Amino acid sequence: MMSWRRLLSPRRLGHTGAEPVTPTRNPFQKDWDRVVFCSAFRRLQDKTQVHSLPESDYVRNRLTHSLEVSSVGRSLGAQVGEVVAQRAELREDLGGITAAEFGHIVAAACIGHDIGNPPFGHFGEATVQHWFRSGAGAVYLEGLSAAQRADLLAFEGNAQGFRVLTRLQNWRDAGGLRLTCATLGTFMKYPHGSLAADPAHPKFGFFQAEADAFAEVADAAGLLALGGGRHARHPLTYLVEAADDICYSVVDVEDGFKLGRIGFDDAESRLRRLLPMLPPRYGEIEDKPWRIAYLRAKAIGGLIDQAVEVFLRHEQEILAGSFSGDLLSRTPSAPHLAEIAGFTRERIFETRDRFQTEVMGGEILVSLLEAFCAAHAAFERAGGNEAELAPRDRALLRLMPRQPDPAAARYDWLLDVTDHVSGMTDSYALKQFQRLRGLQ
Repeated sequence: MMSWRRLLSPRRLGHTGAEPVTPTRNPFQKDWDRVVFCSAFRRLQDKTQVHSLPESDYVRNRLTHSLEVSSVGRSLGAQVGEVVAQRAELREDLGGITAAEFGHIVAAACIGHDIGNPPFGHFGEATVQHWFRSGAGAVYLEGLSAAQRADLLAFEGNAQGFRVLTRLQNWRDAGGLRLTCATLGTFMKYPHGSLAADPAHPKFGFFQAEADAFAEVADAAGLLALGGGRHARHPLTYLVEAADDICYSVVDVEDGFKLGRIGFDDAESRLRRLLPMLPPRYGEIEDKPWRIAYLRAKAIGGLIDQAVEVFLRHEQEILAGSFSGDLLSRTPSAPHLAEIAGFTRERIFETRDRFQTEVMGGEILVSLLEAFCAAHAAFERAGGNEAELAPRDRALLRLMPRQPDPAAARYDWLLDVTDHVSGMTDSYALKQFQRLRGLQ
């Protein structure tokens, strides 16, 4: 059984002590601030959420989506924390943590939940996987360990996000942003490495390069070891997942309406199904976009309450690591959310424009991966002697954020390349591709 006191650990990754939890600005609020002020978070403003390079400024991108998820996550955490913190048997065990701190932890984990996503959304993630599995990248996996190969064959935005937070940002300081173990544990949606992933759903939470960082987080937060290299989720991770699911389910309808791909009647009817009754004030709103925005807000509020109720009902199972599935699938709104997902997939996702953008995105990412990996491979064959490289390869290596280390193992420089490419925004990746092709 996991303990709330350890789960809420304010100890920072790479530190031995823990910061005091004060009401003015606690360590978990600082976690949120550190993510918001880092460059990887700012780049989310030009990364695909649903619509790659959208034609409208009114739809969400990864940055606005992350802010909305964090807002919902704060409400979910605070509502759960209010009940947990009031239980007499837990008051001393919480070590001074209040409902507000629960909210801050979930909000901090939410704000960074998409920070490792590559350009062009999940399509970009799948493109990197396929390039290593069946494309020109397969040749570079020779000589790697089974776990290292699995990291690249199933390249995962969640694992990349953990790498960004714990290594790539503020890289001179061990621990990256040095977030608290409570926040990093909550961030970890899949608390296992690539070899321990379910073959049917090969999601994982950290690369082998960050295995030690995860072990430190798991130990400090008291994540329950399940065997086979797997751990139970941090209980608050279920709230991060719920916040993400609530936001993209509901706001996809609003974005589809704003783009003209979903009519008003279709958008209104689907959002109304998420409400037990139509709010009295709804009839006072005449403007259709404001009507949809009002229903979206009410739907989100209702789903927050439902998710909290499910969490509290199953708290002991969650702490024991025996809870399966997600929170929203057990709410009364689950059938309506499933219907919305199918409807938006047809109207928003499976469109000719989207497929055209994905063709472009695939060409961009494959070309960038091929160019940078070929340059590093040439550097490896030359034993680190740049004088032996073709001028183009030398120039490509100069474009890397850090100059290559002649002593670097192949796995390390492959991660350097995926770091560089996955960290690009959609627009920057397009610009680099055009320069690579001599078009700009």
